[in-house]
Amino acid sequence: MNGRVVLVTGGTRGLGQGIAQAFLEAGAEVVTCGRTEPPAPATGGRRPSFMAVDVRDPEQAAAMVDAIVERHGRLDVLVNNAGGSPPADSATASPRFVEAIVRLNLLAPLVLSALVNAVMQGQDQGGSIVNIGSLNGMRPSPGTSAYGAAKAGLLNATETLAVEFAPRVRVNAVTPGAVETPELHRLYGGDGYFEAVAATVPLGRMGRPDDVARACLFLASDEASFITGANLLVHGGGDRAQDIPAG
Repeated sequence: MNGRVVLVTGGTRGLGQGIAQAFLEAGAEVVTCGRTEPPAPATGGRRPSFMAVDVRDPEQAAAMVDAIVERHGRLDVLVNNAGGSPPADSATASPRFVEAIVRLNLLAPLVLSALVNAVMQGQDQGGSIVNIGSLNGMRPSPGTSAYGAAKAGLLNATETLAVEFAPRVRVNAVTPGAVETPELHRLYGGDGYFEAVAATVPLGRMGRPDDVARACLFLASDEASFITGANLLVHGGGDRAQDIPAG
């Protein structure tokens, strides 16, 4: 990834931070974005640059892309990682909540992909877009219906954009299983939840950010030059959602 410019949305913590770090270690210039700047790391060395951006706002997203191109002269890889949803009962979730979840997990990646594609189409080597999916978009997802529906839409969009943006821009998805992050640990109640999930995974453990980051690196690299419209499952063989206790 030497000399390449990579944008990782939501790349300041958890899974996104792991993805951003992997591209950085592979030699890329990495830009991350989020609503609040992360604390400075305790150790030195290279770190991603940060832009305070709410990707749900199309104007902010467009300004971010323009600023990256102005500073670096190009944009080679976009990882649409920003997303997520707290658990919510479908029968009582407010319309405003549902709209916000769909805007973050589906509409924002669609808008940003179009903006980045406009840049990549003019570059000699084109570019690569990697969308971060979710198993909730491929199966029933009780407690996260809006999130699951949005992620299902993102997987469909991945295939469609791969056709529309070809041949200069490749578009793929990485769909992780449950990944060990501090946010997930806090949201679902700690070690007991992690142990319950790991017990349902054929490979015997939950995923780690590095597992997903390596998949993103592969799909964004020249090693995957004939891969587009694909969804790479990084889930240890899958988990049995019905066997995982809620919260």
